[in-house]
Amino acid sequence: MNWLTRLIGVEKPDLTPAQTARLAAWQALPETDPYRPLAEARYVVVDVESSGLNVDRDRLIAIGAIAVHSGRIDLTDSLEIVLQQEKVSDKDNILIHGIGGEAQREGVPPADALLDFLEYLGKDPLIAFHVAFDNTMISKAIRRHLGFKLEHGWADLAHIAPSLYPELAYKRRSLDQWMEQFGIGNFARHSALADALSTAELMLALRPRMAGRQIDSFRRMRDVYLAHRRATSPIAGI
Repeated sequence: MNWLTRLIGVEKPDLTPAQTARLAAWQALPETDPYRPLAEARYVVVDVESSGLNVDRDRLIAIGAIAVHSGRIDLTDSLEIVLQQEKVSDKDNILIHGIGGEAQREGVPPADALLDFLEYLGKDPLIAFHVAFDNTMISKAIRRHLGFKLEHGWADLAHIAPSLYPELAYKRRSLDQWMEQFGIGNFARHSALADALSTAELMLALRPRMAGRQIDSFRRMRDVYLAHRRATSPIAGI
């Protein structure tokens, strides 16, 4: 490890020619139009499972994603992938997400798993509930295993939902609470794909109020998300 690697904390991964070509092909894709109407666009709703909740110490274990096409959830356009782990997460962690030791050891090699995710995503916008965690875990894994910084558009329903329903914000904070509010089920809570599906259903449940406020594109969703995040930050106004 040279002095530059020690300084920035990242070692350039040794990708195969095939992996390098896949990454270059994804990077060359054209950017999507953030102003494209929600009724016409493809959005990717994502959730992750990890070895814990410490973004500095813990590792990405699985990614679940499902697409919303032209205002409808497309169950055929989904991805669930487990990243191969050098070290299996502890028993208490496995009890939460249900990804056992054998499944973790036999997962997809991380570089290939992350390339699979990028190719599935394309350059379409990402939606999540509590973006900070999902984005950090995915970005950290991409930086480690693919050697580049992911800069991609995200919108966070954990901020958009209370912005649209301020009267519920004080009692609806978690994904489970918003699911309960709108009668959304979940076939396997804490499965990355199941949670991504529930998040996608929440997005659709918010659409009537979004329409009432002319939130008709990803750019407008992101504006609402960022405005609410700033307004509710502990250092807002400083």
